[in-house]
Amino acid sequence: MSTGTVRLHRVLRAPPERVYRAFLDADALAKWLPPYGFTCKVHHMEAKVGGSFRMSFSNFNTGNGHSFGGEYLELVPNERIRYTDKFDDPNLPGEMRVTVTLSMVSCGTEINIVQEGVPELIPVEMCYLGWQESLAQLAKLVEPEIPD
Repeated sequence: MSTGTVRLHRVLRAPPERVYRAFLDADALAKWLPPYGFTCKVHHMEAKVGGSFRMSFSNFNTGNGHSFGGEYLELVPNERIRYTDKFDDPNLPGEMRVTVTLSMVSCGTEINIVQEGVPELIPVEMCYLGWQESLAQLAKLVEPEIPD
């Protein structure tokens, strides 16, 4: 069973601290992570090394969805997040590993994401497209400078 790998790169006009927090705050994650046309419910999130998370995405048009969860392997504040991801659906077997690397750059944060072990049933280009949509929504969440 072959699996795929997705690699993404983006620069955001926001400090690494804000981008890092967007990955580990359940409400923020539910807002930006689901691709266009999907909603997200975070059922559980324990954002610490060895901690776990569980969430589900639902297609807004059809109501169909899928749930998944994983474990946090590494958390280096404002620099790196590594976690596993596994679908509940037995048709999407295996465990994915995701590495998010954040680097401060002159205009904000450079973000690199590698997702390995994408199940064979999911076309890598569709996974890549979904991540692009998610990152566009992440930018809309973290880039605005809104005064108190």
